[in-house]
Amino acid sequence: MKGYVLGRLASGLIVIFLALTAVFFMLRLSGDPVLLFAPMDTSRTNLEEIRERMGFNEPLAVQYATFMGDAIQGDFGESTRERRPAIEIVLERLPATLQLGGLALVISLSVGIPLGILSATHHGSVWDKVARLIAVLGQAIPGFWLGVLLMLLFAVQLNWLPTSGRGGVQHIILPAITLSALSTARYARLTRSTMLDVLGQDYMRTAKAKGLSNGTVLWRHALKNASISLITMTGLEIGRLIEGAVVIEQVFAWPGMGRVTVQALLNRDFAVVMAAVVLFAAMYTLANLVADLTYGWANPQVKLG
Repeated sequence: MKGYVLGRLASGLIVIFLALTAVFFMLRLSGDPVLLFAPMDTSRTNLEEIRERMGFNEPLAVQYATFMGDAIQGDFGESTRERRPAIEIVLERLPATLQLGGLALVISLSVGIPLGILSATHHGSVWDKVARLIAVLGQAIPGFWLGVLLMLLFAVQLNWLPTSGRGGVQHIILPAITLSALSTARYARLTRSTMLDVLGQDYMRTAKAKGLSNGTVLWRHALKNASISLITMTGLEIGRLIEGAVVIEQVFAWPGMGRVTVQALLNRDFAVVMAAVVLFAAMYTLANLVADLTYGWANPQVKLG
């Protein structure tokens, strides 16, 4: 177990390293960094001074080595707009993103899995058709469009919830529902297909023949054996929720990491973009590690190594 965890942590560090490398070179390929954020009326002399001060006049290999050396120490530079460390700006927004993503994941699990179980246990019935329709709609409707529709209905027309911002519980309801819609549909579809497969196995018929109640057979046997696929999907869905938060936070003006990253890109504040990329990659890697470690709890036959 210890060796497995260390191996996965090493893999996570490689992922973060590759993400940093990709962002570093993509930003350089977009043009001269100084010209991208300096005012248009900046003189040539001032541009050269900025390049020298920020190290952009050095060879690309030297810039890359310097950047990586600083990144290892948690130094991604200073924000060109706020004049303070970039990592500090991103960490300030991290709790808001974790709050939104965490609630969206809870909604997805608590709605999607029961919906999939209902569909599988009532295969071919009206409940099955309704559940499948909900799952299809959840995957077909774009998140930003769904967010606008919910905002128009519950905030503008009914005036039940606020349109944007972060404050009380009422502020997070619409963003969390919007962000969770796709994940809920995916959980429902996967749960349905997995449960149908498990319920058709011989050991399930044996369990029923022993006189076990339907509830015991369903929850203690069927769902536990189907949970491996759900755990795998959860690790991937956390990454998708992080990705989706970038768009949803913009729609609802939610002050999280996604919104600050988009603003940094528009403002050409590359230090903040770098810091955000590292945190996104670290969160995704950690989520997948936790999902892998959960395999052993869900199915003792799974050996980590």
